[in-house]
This record gives sequence, structure tokens and C-alpha cells, in this order.
Amino acid sequence: MKILLVFDFDNTIIDENSDTWIVQCAPDKKLPIELQDSYQKGFWTEFMGRVFKYLGDEGVREDEMKRAVTSMPFTPGMVELFTFVRKNKDKFDCIIISDSNSVFIDWVLEAANFYDIFDKVFTNPAAFNSNGHLTVENYHAHSCNRCPKNLCKNVVLVEFLNKQSQQEVNYTQIVYIGDGGNDVCPVTLLKKNDVAMPRKGYTLQKTLTRMSQKLEPMESSVVVWSSGVEIISHLKFLIKE
Repeated sequence: MKILLVFDFDNTIIDENSDTWIVQCAPDKKLPIELQDSYQKGFWTEFMGRVFKYLGDEGVREDEMKRAVTSMPFTPGMVELFTFVRKNKDKFDCIIISDSNSVFIDWVLEAANFYDIFDKVFTNPAAFNSNGHLTVENYHAHSCNRCPKNLCKNVVLVEFLNKQSQQEVNYTQIVYIGDGGNDVCPVTLLKKNDVAMPRKGYTLQKTLTRMSQKLEPMESSVVVWSSGVEIISHLKFLIKE
């Protein structure tokens, strides 16, 4: 039985938010005010659809977007972490659950030659249409009121675990590595043996700290990280156990 590693993408694998990073492709590297103001809370994917349409209308093409996206830096220690996981793939399955999109994640993983590490990527499906515009759709619909309309990461994780167990694949534990507000839902539902690994100084860590101060119970252990190298040392500890 393996350990399941669950990764977020933005500000976890890469040290940026891919959706805001792409704005550097816009004229003057910024969006028109009325486009900026069109964002509604919980409807980020729809907003990004409008951003991609604007970029397309302004003549920004696929190769230019790809150059921008693949120039994003990895978070410190992530390259080392993926190298470690690759060497120990008999002990780990790896998935990504991200509110980015399939085109951006594919580009980044392929450019860095890390695609083979991941068994599954769950994210908003994206594609270039016949006009050369990038389009993006919501990953799914769900009824969780804590999460954005397009993605509840806990629903995705539970569905994945159920499918795996139907194939008689079960995990000794889950290690969840993330940073953001939309990682709170899956992390708070982890079980006793699991490990929540929030990035230091980011929303997920701050939220978990607030919850523990209010004595809101969480079953899993919490291990804070700033670099992928710290994640490696915790994984080494887990596989020794």
C-alpha cells in the first residue's frame, strides 16, 4: 500500500498564481478596469474566461501565453521534491487538484519534464478554440457551500479515493500539500493517520491556526512547510515508519 500525495498547483508547485501571471501578456501588462471589476466572488473561472477572451481579442496567441506560463518559477525545493518522489514512486501515488486549468498545468509539467510523476490531474478543462482563444470550463458542479462554484476539492478527492478502492487500491495515508482557502475543505476532512501540509504564511495555514485557537477539532496532523526540502524530510520519516 502506498501513500497518496495530493498537491495544489498555484503557490504550491509553482511560486505564483498562474491566472494572475498570465496578465503580463496583456497590453501594458494590465487588464481594463471594467474587466477587473467584473469579477464576482465564487465565479473566478467565469472571470478567467473573460480574461482569456480579452487576451485573444488583443491578439495574444498560444505561443506567447505558453512562454509566459512556462517562465513561472517553481516553489523553492519543489524540483528536489519531485526528483525524490520519482525515485520512490513505488511508495507514492501523486495527484494534483487545482483551480488553475488543464492547459497551464500541462505546459508547466511538460516543460519541466515532471508529467510522469502524476497519476491524475483534476482541474478546470481548458482548450484553444478555432479563433485561437483559450477557453476554460468549470471542473464540475457540487453542493458544498464552503467552496467556489466550479470546484470542491474534497468532492474530487473523495471520488478519486472511491474509484481507487473499487480497483482495490487503498492508501496507508494521505498527505495533502497546499496553500489556499480552497484547500481548507479537503484538509479539514482528512482522517487521523493523514497529514495536512500547509505552506507557511499562506491562507490555509492561517485558517488552520485560527481553527485550532477556536478548538475546532481536526483529525489529521499538521506539518507546516516553506520549502519542498522540508516536505521531503517528512516523507522520509513517513516511509521509515
